[in-house]
Parts: sequence; C-alpha cells; structure tokens
Amino acid sequence: MNPVESRALRYFVAVDEELNFTRAARRIGIAAPALSRAVAGLEADLGVRLFARTTRSVGLTEVGALLPALVALDAATLRARRAAGVTDGRLVLAVKADVEAGLLEDVLAAYAAEPAAVPVEVVFTGWREQPRLLRAGEADVAIVVEPLDTDGLDVEPLLREPQLLALPAGHPLAGSPRLRLADIEADHRPAVPGAYVYVRHGEQLPPFGDMVQMLRQIELGRMVALFPASVAARNARPQLTWRPVDDAPEAAFAVAWPQHSHSLAVAAFVRIATAVAADRPADIGALRSAGVTGPEQVRVVR
Repeated sequence: MNPVESRALRYFVAVDEELNFTRAARRIGIAAPALSRAVAGLEADLGVRLFARTTRSVGLTEVGALLPALVALDAATLRARRAAGVTDGRLVLAVKADVEAGLLEDVLAAYAAEPAAVPVEVVFTGWREQPRLLRAGEADVAIVVEPLDTDGLDVEPLLREPQLLALPAGHPLAGSPRLRLADIEADHRPAVPGAYVYVRHGEQLPPFGDMVQMLRQIELGRMVALFPASVAARNARPQLTWRPVDDAPEAAFAVAWPQHSHSLAVAAFVRIATAVAADRPADIGALRSAGVTGPEQVRVVR
C-alpha cells in the first residue's frame, strides 16, 4: 500500500470511529474540508460509497462496513512482517511535524552514520496519531510527546521541556511577564480535552491543518495554546508573544516502538535517539526563572 492510500485509510478510520467529519478532522489535525476531500477521493478510487451522509449524521454504508476488516487484515500482515524482521529495507519513523524537540535532524544524521543503518522514511502525522500507526504496523518507531496510549508499545524517555503560551501580540495577557493556568482559564476554556489549546468562552476552535495554520490562527486572536519550548524557539514571529506559565506541565518527549518488534534497525534508532537527547544541555530552571519574552530567548532543555 503506498503512502497516499495508507493516509486515506487512516482518515477513513477516524471518521468511522467519530461518525463526525469535524471531530475526526480535529483529532487527526487537519481541516474538515481536506478530510472530506480525502475520504471522497478514497471512495472514488474504490468505486464505492463508504459513508451515508446527511446534514445531521454520518454512517457507514454496507460496503463501508466491510472496510475496517480489510484494514485490520492489512495491519496484521504488516505487524507480522515487521515482527519477523521481514521489512522492505527501510525504517518508517512517525513524527508530528515540528514537535520533536528539535531532535529530528541530529538523530537522523547520527543514525545514518551507523554501519548497519537502513534508509529512514519520515512520516509526518496528526496530533497523537503515532501510537496507532505503530500498533497498525504502518510505522516502526516514533518520536512522541507524553502522555500517550502505550498499549502494546515500549517507550524510552528522551528529554523534558517547559511549555510556553503562544499569544497574539496584542492579547491582554501578553503584557504579563509570567502567567499561571488560572490566568488563561479566566477568559478561555480548553478547546480539546487533554490538550492545552484554548478558545474564549462561547467560541469554537477555528480550523487548522498543520502547525503553520495553527500559529496563524493564534496571530489572528482566535485561540491561544501551550507549546514545548523548542517549538517556540523555532517559530519566532513578530505577531506572536511567548510567555512562561509557571504551573504548566512540562512537555515530555520519548521514543516509542511496538513491543513485539525484533528489528535491529529499531534498536539502533532508539539507542541513537537517547544518546542524542542526552547531549542536550540541562537548563530547565534557568529558562523558567528567566522572563521569556520571545522565542529568541528559549533554549531547548533536557
């Protein structure tokens, strides 16, 4: 199955589980119209209708109800091949674009220098999509942000970072040198359960498909959000202000892989990733005590 087909099937599964295109799009981190087009494209490729859509509901057609079984069979085949060490000579790495603690380039370079290294295919995913890809056999290893669903997975910690609040430059909270979560929640509510993304009371989360679009919505004043310090450091924008939040949880990065994996390539990648992360400076306290006013002052920490 090529990457385009695989991605379309992941989108199908999300809609099947949510039975709502808007919720499914929010879950996998793309815009609802893009998700609808992707599913329509899959239906066109297969020559069948998978979902019966009305203005009020979404449900599987009789043919669509058969597809999850085919997806599960394909996933089981992939898992068996990878567990037996039968790969196609490449390592599939799943990461959320720009949310990998700034480790990606260094880890890939260090891994490539290994004598037994194999080519690495980097798959950029939606929010928290990596665990499912690992369990489905569509990825061999992933750089993830904890907490995550670790069922069937092994996880090795990499590093921890403070989180900073991204605000539009003219936001009332932008004038405060330091904040607490209560300051945010006085006028905002969490837009997504389990995520530190906020909208004003009475408003809805605006659509966005990737990090660039998400930051743009923040610049327009439609939301605010906490990001790991490394994300702030790599996204200096004059329309954004970054502020420390004293009681915000740290972002914990880790490398994850299937428990059943016997791949020497995966073992080498995990070893390299932990070694690269260990070389990062440990300076969380200094960052938190500094009055961070912009990404140029942010250092990646261990």
